[in-house]
Amino acid sequence: MRRLSYLLVLFLVLGSCKSKQTTHKSAPDTEYKNGVVVTAHPLASKVGLEILKKGGNAVDAAIAVKFALAVVYPNAGNIGGGGFMVYRSNKGEVSSLDFREKAPLAAHRDMYLDKEGNPIENLSIYGHLAAGVPGSVAGMDEAYKKYSSLPWKTLLQPAIELAEKGFPITKMQAREFNKYKESFVKYNPKGAAIIKDEPWKEGDIFVQKDLPKH
Repeated sequence: MRRLSYLLVLFLVLGSCKSKQTTHKSAPDTEYKNGVVVTAHPLASKVGLEILKKGGNAVDAAIAVKFALAVVYPNAGNIGGGGFMVYRSNKGEVSSLDFREKAPLAAHRDMYLDKEGNPIENLSIYGHLAAGVPGSVAGMDEAYKKYSSLPWKTLLQPAIELAEKGFPITKMQAREFNKYKESFVKYNPKGAAIIKDEPWKEGDIFVQKDLPKH
C-alpha cells in the first residue's frame, strides 16, 4: 500500500475562548468556556472532547485523538506515519516534538536503482521499500511521558472500541476504499479488513479487529 505521510493538525484550546462562525454573517459568536477539539473526523473530535470531560489536559486529548484517527481516518491519521506536535501551556511555556518517519537502517543511496543504475519505476512509492520507520507511536509515548495526566489505557480505549465495534464510513471513504481496492489486494495478499468482495457503501460498518492487537 502506498505510504501516506501527513501532518496532523489538531486544535485543543483550554480556557475561555471564542470561535466566530463564518457560515452565516449574521450568526453570533460561539463561546467555548472549557475547551475546543477540532480534527479531520467527527468521531475523533468526540473522543478528544470526552477525554477533556474526564479531566484530561490538551495533550491527553491529542493522544486519544491521534489513535482514534488511526481507526476512523486510516488514509491519513495512521500509526504507520509520523508528524509534529507544537505545545503551549496556559502559563506560556512552549515546546515541540518531531516524530516524523525515518529511513530504515538498511536503506542506501542506490536501493531504488537497477543494476545499470537506472531508477526502478514506482519502487520508492509503492510497496514495503517505500515505507519509512513510523514515528507516531513513539511521538505519542514521548508526549504522554512529558505532559499527560490520565492513564495511557484511558487514552487508547476509545480507539480500541472504535476498531473492535466498527463505525459507519462516510461517502468519501466508501469511494476511496473502492477506488484503491486493487492496490489493497496487491499489497495485502493475506487479506485485510478494508478488502471485501462487494463494493463499500456509505454507512457500511468498518470493523478492524486486528488493529487493537498492535
